[in-house]
Amino acid sequence: MPQNILVVEDEPTLQETLIYNLEQAGYSAVGISDGLQGLEYARTNKPDLIVLDLMLPSLDGLEFTRILRREQNTPILILTAQAEEIDRVLGLEMGADDYLTKPFSMREFLARAKALLRRVRLDKEETTGSAAGEPASFQFGNLMIDTDKHEVRLESSKLQLKPKEYDLLLFLVGNQGKVLSRELILQRVWGWEFTGGSRTVDVHVRWLREKIEIDPTDPQRIVTVHGVGYRFDQ
Repeated sequence: MPQNILVVEDEPTLQETLIYNLEQAGYSAVGISDGLQGLEYARTNKPDLIVLDLMLPSLDGLEFTRILRREQNTPILILTAQAEEIDRVLGLEMGADDYLTKPFSMREFLARAKALLRRVRLDKEETTGSAAGEPASFQFGNLMIDTDKHEVRLESSKLQLKPKEYDLLLFLVGNQGKVLSRELILQRVWGWEFTGGSRTVDVHVRWLREKIEIDPTDPQRIVTVHGVGYRFDQ
């Protein structure tokens, strides 16, 4: 099922062009010209992405963003004809996720939209292993993880893990038994701003295996799922 995009833009030609290009790219897109009507549509239909002009009738883009952010976390890509930094900063402070200054190329627009929609897809993949109510410690045979003390022990020996090794292990453990793609691991452990490749995940998995596996060449805890990613088994 294609991801749904709401385009709130009151310039008819631009709205039609954006919708056409989004649909050609495989998305489902709906166009609305009024800010208040766009807000009501977003509330009712919860699109995967909102493309939002700043200058709109009934309700401007900044107020639209401020109100919607109280209710949902749908990514918002702001379109503005005003190049002043204050407009961009205000939009981001209100809760927008990205912005484009008019005029812009369709290639750049689609790239920005694709990046935000990719985040939505990854968010849906992620499970809430670290939600409130989770245990403060995990025990897997001779492996113990104490999240309160921020330490990992094998038998009775405390392991010296690098910060990202610990974060990676905790993320894998929190999603025990689930296959996690390298892409998802990279985004959740290293963050959205990280520019390195998925090879980073492989290297850290190898380091972890050397510390927690009986035989790192035949891992039983951090298992490779070929063509996909990794799974933590008890």
